[in-house]
Amino acid sequence: MAAATGLIDAAEATHNPSALFYALFAYGFAFGDADRTGALEAARRGLVIAQDSGNRETESELAGALSRLEAEYGDPLAAFDYFTLAIGNYPDAGNVTLFRGALATPLIAATNPEISTAVAHLRDVLGDQTCESLARRGESMSPAAMATYAYGQIDQARAELNVVSQ
Repeated sequence: MAAATGLIDAAEATHNPSALFYALFAYGFAFGDADRTGALEAARRGLVIAQDSGNRETESELAGALSRLEAEYGDPLAAFDYFTLAIGNYPDAGNVTLFRGALATPLIAATNPEISTAVAHLRDVLGDQTCESLARRGESMSPAAMATYAYGQIDQARAELNVVSQ
C-alpha cells in the first residue's frame, strides 16, 4: 500500500496510458481490502484505459483483477462478466500461457489466497483422490476445452446467483 500511494498521480503526470493503467492496477490490488470503493473505481478506470488503448493483454489482466474485486466487494454478476472477458481475451490474442494463469494456476493462487482456501475445501468435500483425478483431467485439457468448460461453469453459477437474488 505504501508503494502504491501517490502512484496514480505520478502516472497521470506522464500522460502515458500504460503507466496509468499499471498504477490503477497496482492501487486496485494493493488497496482491495483497505479501500474497497477506491480499489474498484481504480480498477474500473484502468480497464477503460486498457480497452481504449487496444492493449488486450492489460485489459485481460485488469479484467481478472476486477473479477476478484467485484466478487468480494462489488457486484458478483459483474465479476462473471470480467472473468469471461479475461478468459476470452487470452486465447484470442494467442497468449496461452497467461490464459492458463487466469484459470487458477499456482501463480494466481499465490496472489489470491482465497483460491487455496477453496481448493482445500474441495479436497475436504471431495477427497484427495477425486481432487487429483479432476486436476489431472484439467491439466490434459486444451485451451479451447478449458475455455468451454469455464464458460459453462460461469453460466451455471450466474444462473444460480440470479435465482438466489430474485
